[in-house]
Amino acid sequence: MSGYDTSTKTDGAPAPSVVLVIASFAAIYVIWGSTYLAIRFAIESIPPLFMASVRFLVAGGLLHAWSRLRVGRRPTWAQWRSAAIAGGLMIGAGNGAVVIAEQWVPSGVTAVLIACVPLWMVVFDAAFFSKTRPSARAQGGLLVGFVGVALLAGTPGVGGEGLRGTLGVALLLGGGAAWAAGSLYLSQLDAPRDAMLWVSMQMLMGGTILGIVSVATLELPDVHLGEMTARSLASLLYLIVFGAIIAYSAYVWLLRVTTPARVGTYAYVNPVIALFLGWALADEPISLPSVVAVIVILGSVIAIVSESRTLGVRGVSVEQASK
Repeated sequence: MSGYDTSTKTDGAPAPSVVLVIASFAAIYVIWGSTYLAIRFAIESIPPLFMASVRFLVAGGLLHAWSRLRVGRRPTWAQWRSAAIAGGLMIGAGNGAVVIAEQWVPSGVTAVLIACVPLWMVVFDAAFFSKTRPSARAQGGLLVGFVGVALLAGTPGVGGEGLRGTLGVALLLGGGAAWAAGSLYLSQLDAPRDAMLWVSMQMLMGGTILGIVSVATLELPDVHLGEMTARSLASLLYLIVFGAIIAYSAYVWLLRVTTPARVGTYAYVNPVIALFLGWALADEPISLPSVVAVIVILGSVIAIVSESRTLGVRGVSVEQASK
């Protein structure tokens, strides 16, 4: 993310606690992997865009207040404008697509499709940003990855289930593309030096945009506090406290004490966690064709991300489109 200090610890600084490093990796692996199922449970009785707006406004507000007290600096209007662009693309379009699509697409499959963000980043970087031709390895990874997406989209329980399933897959691909464009665009934006302050600004602006769209799509008449189930409300609280505040804090801290490549391994683990939890806790089916498609997609993502020059931007910010 633009604004992140992605260097390892400086010479002379105390080595980070091994226990804290392990706990932080567990947070971004397990918590972020579980947020897809939490979203599914949250939207069972809460309108999706309204739920997402509340989530990011509350989490962003708390993080922003804490960051302002710690940093003591007021962001400029130009930085708020940058946060609106980044938050609009990644949280507004990216997460907005996820919460809508999860009404029809299983949470585990959603996580796998969102893992395709690095594929879009390669395409957009070559077309609009660095305009550098991807290597043969990256081009092969792109081809294999999108073949895997086509396989997954046609499996039972996903796009093969009719118009809504197909629409859900299309929304997830579009949301992932928006997230990739926003991630690349971040490197060109005027951002505060403090990473947590920058994250909170994106959350606030993205949550505001989600709220506006929620009102525009007439969700508010369907918001009934008395009809919200305990599971939905607990899931929303989990998304705010664990998915946003705790996991993000762990993510930002890890970027400061270890390498971005190691931190980025969460992108490989999250879909596996999400698939398992969806199967174990929500009876989401896992068929052999979907397993094959998942292996193909994750293999292509690993091939692309492991090639350091392919993704030259400074990290993928706020929630990998969905968490």
